[in-house]
Amino acid sequence: MNLKISQLRNLYLSGALKPTDLVKQLDAEIGTEDIRHIWIRRLRLDEMLTYAKNLEDKNIAELPLYGIPFAIKDNIDLAGIPTTAGCPEYAYTPKANATVVQKLIDAGAIPIGKTNLDQFATGLVGTRSPYGACKNSFNPKYISGGSSAGSAVSVALGMASFSLGTDTAGSGRVPASFNNLVGHKPSCGLLSTSGVVPACRTLDCVSIFALTAEDAAKVLESAQGFDEKDAYSRKAVDEVHTIAEEGFNFGVPKQNQLAFFNNNETPELFKQAIEQLKALGGKAVEIDFEPFLETARLLYEGPWVAERYTAIREFFETKPDSIFPVTKQIIGGATKFSAADTYVSQYKLKALQRKVEGIWEDIDVIVTPTAGTIYTIDEVNKEPVRCNSNLGYYTNFMNLLDLSATAVPTGFQHDGLPFGITICAPAFKDMQLLTLAAKIQKHSSKTLGATSLPFIK
Repeated sequence: MNLKISQLRNLYLSGALKPTDLVKQLDAEIGTEDIRHIWIRRLRLDEMLTYAKNLEDKNIAELPLYGIPFAIKDNIDLAGIPTTAGCPEYAYTPKANATVVQKLIDAGAIPIGKTNLDQFATGLVGTRSPYGACKNSFNPKYISGGSSAGSAVSVALGMASFSLGTDTAGSGRVPASFNNLVGHKPSCGLLSTSGVVPACRTLDCVSIFALTAEDAAKVLESAQGFDEKDAYSRKAVDEVHTIAEEGFNFGVPKQNQLAFFNNNETPELFKQAIEQLKALGGKAVEIDFEPFLETARLLYEGPWVAERYTAIREFFETKPDSIFPVTKQIIGGATKFSAADTYVSQYKLKALQRKVEGIWEDIDVIVTPTAGTIYTIDEVNKEPVRCNSNLGYYTNFMNLLDLSATAVPTGFQHDGLPFGITICAPAFKDMQLLTLAAKIQKHSSKTLGATSLPFIK
């Protein structure tokens, strides 16, 4: 079934499909087996039907996401369904929906389940889960990417029209790239994090996975909004200048600052993506990427890891054996940092933020690979920290520098695994990024996710 939002909406408007019919069909197609370890708790048919029946007397025209099925990363609350954050012993059952989930349900969307993740959203691989390593939608020997692993794979395999993830260090972009999806990391504070288990609370974002950039934009319109209950929520700032309206400049790291980690194919795929951007009217501008890389190193080598410790401190200290080994190693390292260390790193970050400000005077967006390479599950299991670190090379700096970002698919390796780029810009240029991403996708995409359904331009 084609789950593009526009496709389903046309069927609903014509009367050819009802939400109850959709969830019955989805339930049958997804089945009971979960060989890729996508789900932690999929909703039962009767639970999905409750949401679908609630739409029966509603006006389709008034609900932008009427009858649209979506998956939810299991560190985001769905009322009445346990939230585990990838740790069974941590689980609790919320009485209310996360603010962003409630907004989507109010817009007509239907939740279909809670998805697998790297425990406590700590990782970019999708393998750090007691519920099993989530497997890539194209080749199950490869990683799905994380931490929003099941959220990406569920959409790629046609189980949901879109999904919610979270993104602190790349968790909403790396899985998108590895599964031929659009992954949007909104500006910090644009989507409420009320009802989300924090990783690094000052940096966390709720992210969106979708089959197309146009779908991601539709979801963002319904999901965003200031939330006074969330101390980190921010009111969006309107931008006058529109990226890609009449040509645009895009920054590209210097050649010696690009890293592909011994992958022989991705350098050429990145070059092809650059040529695609030029064909769309873009002009490449070489930039010094070192300040971005230096910022990225602060995230895990500096005291920000202490935020992950703070988020689960009581649980970490009372039930340490319940935590996945690699996750415990990473979060446990936070205790070595002092308050003085934190201030020193804050000063470094402020200096780096000032350093990169000038770069934006000459460019509209920065373009990088979303990830320089992809690994098999076995490779990650052998060297979990090194592989994860490599995957964060182009992602870890984003929230520290208050950027918005969109991962968009642009090609495939010869073995059939997807490759994509990320475009990023200063905060609150989200819709402009998604507009540009839609143009890129129309120029490069041929299929939707891991389905064989054609991308119709």
